[in-house]
Amino acid sequence: MGDVIADWKQTPGAVGIRVMMTKEAKREPNDPGLDRILRAAVKHDLPVNILCWGNVDAGTALIDRHPDTRFIIDHLAILQPRTPPAPPQPWAELPKVLDLAKRKNAVIKVSGACTLSRQPYPFPDIWNPLARVFDAWGLDRCLWGTDWTRAYAVVNYEQAVEPFLKTDRLSDSERAMLMGGACAKAYRWSPKKG
Repeated sequence: MGDVIADWKQTPGAVGIRVMMTKEAKREPNDPGLDRILRAAVKHDLPVNILCWGNVDAGTALIDRHPDTRFIIDHLAILQPRTPPAPPQPWAELPKVLDLAKRKNAVIKVSGACTLSRQPYPFPDIWNPLARVFDAWGLDRCLWGTDWTRAYAVVNYEQAVEPFLKTDRLSDSERAMLMGGACAKAYRWSPKKG
């Protein structure tokens, strides 16, 4: 596994690894294969994206088990629909997500947030829960994303972007951090100018 990850590190454009910790993946936080992957990620300075929606406890245990690994938590760690409507209690796991913020080796992707709205575009009901995420994690640890390629039946690209560009809930500097700055920091990435 270490050789594979070493090769990935040398691949132009490769900036991270992804681990699936959903219940369907049936992986335990103490899986020896995950241990090997995460040790190699540290050795080769690659962050690990972790999808643990619907299985936040297992994701938390994995993060706690590997404090030297840089984790990027996918999709707010909240199960999101591929088709409307949003579930009756879309933010039910929010307390666990806020607790995850205590892990300094983790950042969180605020991707697919619009799919959790129970109201039509521009999805005004996402902002109070997101404010709690931003407060707990800090905007320098929140990475925005549309997730429209997964959730195109719920939201198109414009509808996923515009609420974040036009909201008065974010200052210009907060918006810049959320919509690019934190991502560049988390992946230790910067676009090449040419």
